[in-house]
Amino acid sequence: YDTKLDEIVAESTTSKGSIYFHFPNKEQLFLALVDQFADLLERRVTEAIAQETGMIRVRIALETVIATFSKYRRPAKILLVQAVGLGAPFESKRNAVTDRFAQMIAGYLQEAVDAGDIAPVDTEVVSYAWMGAIYNVIIRWVYTGEPEPPRIMEGLLPLLLRSVGYEEGIGER
Repeated sequence: YDTKLDEIVAESTTSKGSIYFHFPNKEQLFLALVDQFADLLERRVTEAIAQETGMIRVRIALETVIATFSKYRRPAKILLVQAVGLGAPFESKRNAVTDRFAQMIAGYLQEAVDAGDIAPVDTEVVSYAWMGAIYNVIIRWVYTGEPEPPRIMEGLLPLLLRSVGYEEGIGER
């Protein structure tokens, strides 16, 4: 949130006037950018797993999340680091985004239960646990560069799959 508007203008290759025309203040701009990034991430994950079935979707979704954050790492870092300074409005937005992705994960977990890929689980609890694990590892990587994406995949994917009792083909693609 400490980012100067001039930095935002330079990153967006637009003018201050254009930004202020659409956003009355920097807070609204940051919240809109969080929404836009969440939309992009959801769309990319949904498209990436659309042709897949079963638990392979977990690997593809995680790879897609990492690829998306890789492509937009600098803006994501600015958003995530700076938006924390917004306080309650950002926390409210972050919670809404977390709920959105947890519900998406819960839906896919329920499909896996219905297909017999995994035993019945409390999809709500598991989806929030997965969100916490994914969010914290990805955010740490965005901030620090560690752990690198291959380590994220090697460590996080088996953990997620085993958490729902899925062992078969964990490392396969």
